[in-house]
Amino acid sequence: MASKYRKGIFCVTYAIDCRGRVKYSIFKRKLHWKGWEFPKGGVKKDERILDALKREIKEETGLEPIKIKKFDVSGKYKYEKTLLDRDGILGQTYVLYAVMIKKAKIKIDKLEHSKYKWENFKTAMKKLTWLNQQKCLKIVDRWLTK
Repeated sequence: MASKYRKGIFCVTYAIDCRGRVKYSIFKRKLHWKGWEFPKGGVKKDERILDALKREIKEETGLEPIKIKKFDVSGKYKYEKTLLDRDGILGQTYVLYAVMIKKAKIKIDKLEHSKYKWENFKTAMKKLTWLNQQKCLKIVDRWLTK
């Protein structure tokens, strides 16, 4: 069987606090694996990427995007184990977006995540589970703080 990757998006979500500091919202994953991540998800068949991004942000945060920036960064990763709800899919591709949201109480998707935190760059880097997400956070932080 040919390797099959689900088309996806990856969103570094951030807000600017009242002191002008960048804060990143990170989420504690509980579905399929445990650890910290940014919102991400699959693009449905016949769905435009920007529509998928807005849908994922709404599903995973309960908030609307304020500002969206696409980066010329993409990649793919293989799932660590076979996922029963992803029959025949070995992993996911992604395109990187930075998404500004309001620094507010986040309404997490309780199926996927157990909690969230607003963190500065340094703390978010330490907490993120996957290297590809750490790499993407560095890219977005460089862009936001230049």
